[in-house]
Amino acid sequence: MSAQHEYTSAPAVAYAPAPGAPAELLAQLRADRRAQHWVPAFEREWAAALDESRRTFSLNTLYEVVQVWQARLASAPAVDAFVASGFDETGFVDMDELRGRRR
Repeated sequence: MSAQHEYTSAPAVAYAPAPGAPAELLAQLRADRRAQHWVPAFEREWAAALDESRRTFSLNTLYEVVQVWQARLASAPAVDAFVASGFDETGFVDMDELRGRRR
């Protein structure tokens, strides 16, 4: 029986944004009507992700911040339409709880 080494690798990231994606995203956030709230929130999350990335030598947190904010920006028109329609949203589950986001 021969001994074989088990190779383990870091988990693959499902999506790696383009190098300019954070800057493009920030420009889109600044152009949005929610910029007053969204830009500072994005900048806080991005700074925290940068700190974690430096500490862990991993880009995953940075990718996650970009993905979440791209999704928020992409879904904003649908959210606006939902709110404008007057539908009752009581009883819905907080998406952050479902995602189990790390903080």
